[in-house]
Amino acid sequence: MRRVSLNARRAQDDQNTSEIYVALVRIEHSSLDNPVLLSTDPTERLQDEPLMYGTRSTWMGVNPVTDPFLFVLASTVLPSDIDDAPAEANIVLENVDNDIAKLLRSFTDLATVSIAVVLASSPNLIEAEFRNLKLMTAQIDAGEVTLTISRESIEDEKLPSGRMTKNRFPGLHR
Repeated sequence: MRRVSLNARRAQDDQNTSEIYVALVRIEHSSLDNPVLLSTDPTERLQDEPLMYGTRSTWMGVNPVTDPFLFVLASTVLPSDIDDAPAEANIVLENVDNDIAKLLRSFTDLATVSIAVVLASSPNLIEAEFRNLKLMTAQIDAGEVTLTISRESIEDEKLPSGRMTKNRFPGLHR
């Protein structure tokens, strides 16, 4: 059973609420100097020139003063329930900057994506968290960027795993 804060439960149960759920996304890769930090809510104005909004949170040890989660126009496509379909999620970002495509095309191995759900009023209190997912694909067109994230594929596991020898598994050999 997942624990949810009292404020989140009240927001879910109330007919009208001012509480807003915010998704915080952290994308990490060895070729990046710093992780990419994204937020789905313009919680506060971060600067005037250029105009930037974002969410300040301490999730995953981030310094909220120097490294806020920057607001992006984003939506999601929920995973399907089709049999034999991979358990994956899609995040759709509006392609408002050419640097998004340059960044995504700059690496060939899998980036690590972590997602947290918080309330805008309490961005340091994590309501749900999904860590160490892998960025499987990035489909880029003129209007949007669709990021497909999932756990690492079972088929990519190293084979064979450890051999069941006397030294490694002494309980099997008596």
